[in-house]
Amino acid sequence: MHLLAFETATEACSVALWIDGAVRERFEIAPRRHAELSLPWAEALLDEAGIAKSQLDAIAVGRGPGAFTGVRLAVALAQGIALALDRPVVPVSTLAALAMRAGEDAPHILAAIDARMGEVYSAAFAREGEDLRALSAETVSAPGVVELPDDGMQLQGMQWRGVGTGFAAAERALETRLHARLASVDAAALPHAADVARLGAIAFARGEALPPERLEPAYLRNQVALTLEQQQALRASR
Repeated sequence: MHLLAFETATEACSVALWIDGAVRERFEIAPRRHAELSLPWAEALLDEAGIAKSQLDAIAVGRGPGAFTGVRLAVALAQGIALALDRPVVPVSTLAALAMRAGEDAPHILAAIDARMGEVYSAAFAREGEDLRALSAETVSAPGVVELPDDGMQLQGMQWRGVGTGFAAAERALETRLHARLASVDAAALPHAADVARLGAIAFARGEALPPERLEPAYLRNQVALTLEQQQALRASR
């Protein structure tokens, strides 16, 4: 199977190509350069692999949550290419892709992305072989109110790993709140298109591909900037 993947929901820009289990990726922390880099990287990856666009089976995309413009760009790229090639799209949670950064030996993972405005995007996952199972819904909230799911003794103790910039937000409020249940935290981790491709390939095999016109971004909130009053209130609370 041949699958092209995009992930631009954070300050990191990445594009990956899945070829029958092997992954090639271009990744760079490049704020405000996502639109400039994404398509040329896709073309370069296809050329390097000797794969024509017509040989692609699907387009995978990190559908958010994340930065509004970044999520919108990735969705637009995936839809445009898929429509032009008459191929399906495979939406992948950006938080799930981020959770893959915790490693194959991480049993339970809390992925969190700095959502700005004093909030974080977060979701909990369990590792199941090469795949992930969601343990909670994706949410946007203040880091001080994020909860870990508790499903009996198997989820208790120091089994959790935290990944993502949400753990660095608001003076590491999320890590401070949950430190007793976190075995480790990587607050610098960012989602990669390589993991979007890996999860996308699994989802494709399960029959979860969609017609491109049905692809929906996951913004989680409609407001993308604080009002002056909200900015003042946020500063006063610190």
